[in-house]
Amino acid sequence: MSQSGAEESDSGADGSAPQANRLIGEKSPYLLQHAYNPVDWYPWGDEAFGAAARDDKPIFLSIGYSTCHWCHVMERESFEDPEVASLLNDGFVPVKVDREERPDVDTVYMTVAQMMTGHGGWPLTVVMTPSKDPFFAGTYFPKQSRHGRIGMLDLLPRLSELWRERRSEALNSAGQIATALWQSAHGEVPGASDQPPGATDELGRPALDEAFRQLSRVFDPLQGGFGRAPKFPTPHNLRFLLRYWRRTGEPKALEMVEQTLRAMRQGAVYDQAGFGFHRYSTDARWMVPHFEKMLYDQALLVMAYVEAFLATGQRVYADVAEEVIEYVLRDLRDVGGAFHSAEDADSEGREGKFYVWTDEELGEVLDAEDARFVRSVFNFDRRGNFAEEATGQRTGENVLHAGRSWVDLAGSLGISEAELKDRWSRIRKRLLAARERRIRPQKDDKVLADWNGLMIAALAQAAAALERPGYLSAALEAWEFVRSEMIDSEGRLLHRYRDGEAAIPAFADDYAFLIWGLLELYEASLDPEHLREALRLNGELLERFWDDERAGLYQTAAGSVELPIRSREIYDGAVPSANSVAMLNLLRLGRLTADMELDNRALAIEAAFAGRVRQVPSAHTQLLAAIDFRLGPSREVVVVGEPGGSDTEALLEVLRGRFEPNTVVLFRPAGEAGDEVTRLAPFTEEMREIGGQATAYVCRDYACERPVAAPADLKAMLAIPIGDRSASDER
Repeated sequence: MSQSGAEESDSGADGSAPQANRLIGEKSPYLLQHAYNPVDWYPWGDEAFGAAARDDKPIFLSIGYSTCHWCHVMERESFEDPEVASLLNDGFVPVKVDREERPDVDTVYMTVAQMMTGHGGWPLTVVMTPSKDPFFAGTYFPKQSRHGRIGMLDLLPRLSELWRERRSEALNSAGQIATALWQSAHGEVPGASDQPPGATDELGRPALDEAFRQLSRVFDPLQGGFGRAPKFPTPHNLRFLLRYWRRTGEPKALEMVEQTLRAMRQGAVYDQAGFGFHRYSTDARWMVPHFEKMLYDQALLVMAYVEAFLATGQRVYADVAEEVIEYVLRDLRDVGGAFHSAEDADSEGREGKFYVWTDEELGEVLDAEDARFVRSVFNFDRRGNFAEEATGQRTGENVLHAGRSWVDLAGSLGISEAELKDRWSRIRKRLLAARERRIRPQKDDKVLADWNGLMIAALAQAAAALERPGYLSAALEAWEFVRSEMIDSEGRLLHRYRDGEAAIPAFADDYAFLIWGLLELYEASLDPEHLREALRLNGELLERFWDDERAGLYQTAAGSVELPIRSREIYDGAVPSANSVAMLNLLRLGRLTADMELDNRALAIEAAFAGRVRQVPSAHTQLLAAIDFRLGPSREVVVVGEPGGSDTEALLEVLRGRFEPNTVVLFRPAGEAGDEVTRLAPFTEEMREIGGQATAYVCRDYACERPVAAPADLKAMLAIPIGDRSASDER
């Protein structure tokens, strides 16, 4: 069962003063939710595995996160239940892990679950030896067996009996899984890295074409999005399709992007009253969401909507990006300027209660005319317009689901689009104010370096594209928080900050996503300090995470010994993989600095995973965005001028108002101040203003065309297509 979601935890369910377990000393909100369970939980660490070895008990590992709906269901049903807790405490050493704090642990054992059961999800349940070798895996288990699913009261005694009476079977299974896990990590599972006859280590145009075909086959032409229910936003699919459209001129690629972005914005997967996107839709119509809101979804979707705006000029996409940012700055921003991780789906013990409306509640907040307007626009039903996923029953509550564009809605109401928007804006604020008086869902207020890197990138990109300097200020504040609070005295990045403590050595994702953020910060601010810091972090990433034998990046740094294997991820799932993001970072940094070694590292990542990506290109769309950049042609544009000068800004405005994903921009201040940039990018050394005017140098692979000073000339130069729009390119 691979459901994921969001909800609160109910501790101390027996009503008496509950005793805290070992989780009470942790910082993770998810672990703290379980701190008063009767289960004798341990956090992941030597104490737990030492106890398991000493007492000769298997480890019962439970992995989840604070906004996971089914994690909370399992807690209420089983982990708060004295009978289940007794079985766990007597027969096992129970260990709780927050997957967002420890993605390395989650990655390894999620791979185990997928190997053993064919699927995965959260809560993730793994039973293993004291030496961390798993012999059983699953996801959610109810307390009582039902509907063909074994319950905890039956499962735990069977696992205990297996360990006590038939241990050789458990150890044999653990050995087989350990071997398969090692093979998977080293690309030795049959088919995992095999390449067809004649294949090379490069993924060229054929991989892009096949990804487009695969996405086309699963595209929903009626509702947008890909596949059937449940539907996930997967913004890197959309960003890849925009690049494919730009390269090939294929109209269907752009149509898929626009239809999906519009359908999501019109659906209940979008919080119409408060803005921001819920995690995913349980149905094909974007009607019934899992209501949790994740920081990474907001960041990645902002970038997708901003790029759609740049590609099409349609203001509706910019509006959505600005609304999502409004939500993030209002509800997820830490007092120090960084961003919290997520908001739960549940409040008052029910998923979505904070977000839904009964017909009566609507009438209490709005006058009769405005209430009729909302009912009409958002398809209200007195019986409720959606059914709960678990029961399929209508609850009498409604989600705000328009299902149509503003243009269509205005036409059906006989008013102009402007009038419709103005009226809804006024009503929306009243609904939001009323909703704010409800009991809010719990917030996961930990700060993660990787997810903040994504939000920094999104804010910086939006600041440049939408001419919103406030967004740049917010991105800078978030970066300053990370730099001051989440980098240790040796200059090494830490993964998690909460309650005054930064901890957990950073993973490859933290470095890759922050470097992405710094690259966007540099292009938005043109402050060379951000480029310098991106290069520093990139050097540390390569030094500590690079696989010298097979190339690519490990998830954990050298010297990590807590897990059976060091994973190398390439799958672009809910968030892109570190290797995919790092490849594009390396290419961009290589173009900005003319450092061919960075290009070579990017090519090595491509070669390392070519066989795996070639099997299902559409599962690796962030990597394919890097392949698109690598295929080129790409441009380097250097602007030389006085910082803040009107002529300088006029040239930069031309660059920022275009969808140019394969172009990097450098700014070299006129005069001696430009020497600092030259040290980072030596190929700019001879570039100067011409005739005392800010000047742009447009280069391709460091061969530069004649410099131009007039914005119109720069625009004309950029208008010349550099992408491949022929189907014959087989590079």
